[in-house]
Amino acid sequence: MKLCNIQQDSYYFHAAVNIGYVKAGDQGLLIDAGLDKSSIKKVIKELDKEQLPLTHLFITHAHADHFGGAAHLQKTKDVFTMAPPLEEAVLRYPILEPIYLFQGNHPLPEMRNKFLEGEAIRIDQVLNEGNHEIDAFTFECISFPGHSENQMGIKINEILYCGDAYFSIEQLQKHKIPYIVDCQHTINTLEKCLGIDCYGAVPGHGEFETAFQRTIRGNIVYHHQILDWMSDYFKLKEANVSHEELVRDACEAWEVSLPFVSSWMLYRTAITAYATKLVKDDLVELSIKDFALSFNWKS
Repeated sequence: MKLCNIQQDSYYFHAAVNIGYVKAGDQGLLIDAGLDKSSIKKVIKELDKEQLPLTHLFITHAHADHFGGAAHLQKTKDVFTMAPPLEEAVLRYPILEPIYLFQGNHPLPEMRNKFLEGEAIRIDQVLNEGNHEIDAFTFECISFPGHSENQMGIKINEILYCGDAYFSIEQLQKHKIPYIVDCQHTINTLEKCLGIDCYGAVPGHGEFETAFQRTIRGNIVYHHQILDWMSDYFKLKEANVSHEELVRDACEAWEVSLPFVSSWMLYRTAITAYATKLVKDDLVELSIKDFALSFNWKS
C-alpha cells in the first residue's frame, strides 16, 4: 500500500482498494477504509510515520472492501465518521449485504465472510448530496448510484474521490462482468462524472488520472458491450429464458470463474442488473414460465 501525494494536501493510498486522504490543518479525512484490519493498520502506520493527522472518515458506499477496516480504525482513533443515506444502514447492520445477495434469505455461513460482511461501525453524520462544511473540511458530496444503491463520491481540493463510480479498464477486463445493481444508474453516473470539473479523479480500483474521462468513456463502452451481447442473446433464443439459464450462459460467454456460492450471488446480481435495464427499456418481457422467472425478447 503506497501513499501517493496528488497535490498539496490531497493524497491517496494506492492498493487493491484505494483509500483517499485529505489534510486540513491539524485534521485529516480518510475516504473509505479498505477491506480489513490489516489494510487499515498499514494506513495508520503510514500516516503516523508522515506525521499526518487522522480525525475524520467518509465511507463512499457500504461494500465490505471499502469499509471493512473502519471498525478497527474507530477502536484505534477518535474519528468522526460520515456516510450517505441508506448506505449507512448497511454500515451499521452489515449482515444486510449477504441477506440481499441471498435474495432476502438468512445467509449461509460461507456468505458471511469479510468480503461480503464487514464489522459494524458507528455513523456520526449522514450526508446528503450537496456542499458541506464539516469542521476544517469543505467538500461536495456527489451521488453516484449504480454500483450500489446510494454510493456517493467526494470532490475536495479539486480532486474527485469517486469510490466505485468507475473502474480501471484492467479491472473491467479482470472481472469480465462488473458488479452493479442498476445498469441505467451506472451509465448515468458515468455520464455525470464526465461533466464534473476537477483536477483529476481517484477510482476505488485503479490509478489517479487527470485525464480520467478517457477511462470513464471506456467504462461506458464496456457496459454497452455487455448490453449488446445480452440483446443478441435474447434475440437468438426461440423461447423464454429462465433467470438461472441467463446467469449460466452469461458467465460461460464472458468466461467468468465461479468457485464459490458467494461469487455466483455477486455475478447473478450484476447480470440481472443488465437484464432488467432491457426490461425497463421495453425490449425484454419478464414473466413466470413453468414456475421460473423468465425473460423473453419482445419482437
